[in-house]
Amino acid sequence: MNESAAPVSLESPEPYVALVTLRRPEARNAVNGAVAQALDRIVKATEADDDVRVVVLTGAGGQAFCAGADLKEVSQGRLNDLMTHDGGFGGFVRAKRDKPWIAAVDGFALAGGCEIALACDMIVASDDAAFGLPEVTRGLIAAAGGLFRLPRALPRALALELIATGGRLPAASALAFGLVNRVCPKARTLPEAIALAAAISGNAPIAVRESLAVARRAYDLDDETLARLSDEAQARVMLTADFREGPVAFIEKRAPRWLGR
Repeated sequence: MNESAAPVSLESPEPYVALVTLRRPEARNAVNGAVAQALDRIVKATEADDDVRVVVLTGAGGQAFCAGADLKEVSQGRLNDLMTHDGGFGGFVRAKRDKPWIAAVDGFALAGGCEIALACDMIVASDDAAFGLPEVTRGLIAAAGGLFRLPRALPRALALELIATGGRLPAASALAFGLVNRVCPKARTLPEAIALAAAISGNAPIAVRESLAVARRAYDLDDETLARLSDEAQARVMLTADFREGPVAFIEKRAPRWLGR
């Protein structure tokens, strides 16, 4: 599983863990048409691959996770090339994904890069990372999810300030306000993200996906609806072999052997 020659690479650093890397460090991993198309394909490939349970997304070069849209493309009237039908901006921010994605943000995540990170389920950041939506400073808006995902992830007043000023939130503040899961020294950012992915991949994959499907909608639906969705998810999980395997493994004092079915 390798696309190292492409603008986005796909590898498997651990069993059941996929590593997706944006590889345009000379452009601070900005999204162009090739990146959007590649990410769109990779999202679909990892969703369909039973050997992938968790995906880590990062950017090459150590300076930037992603600087957002390639403004050279935008200035030449090719903004639509940075979108895909199924995934939206970058082929990612609106993609339908059941499996958990972790953003390993080494360096800054700005504009569309911040929106890509926000579209992931978890974020591991380097200690020099920074997050921001500077679109208004260029006459644009953060229409790839930033305008609603950032206020969900941060206190309202802080999110509105960042959106209106285009300012940056450093990693330490992002951790304090709960935007990221953990902050690490630069050299540990990717290993920590992969370790987090491995911890998740050790759990029953269907139970993880069903749990996240409900949890992701916690801010959007009322308690009655969420309770119904939880009950429905539980009913589906109870039909799986993994539902039977978990208690048996516990009784037999051994690690469970998840089948993903």
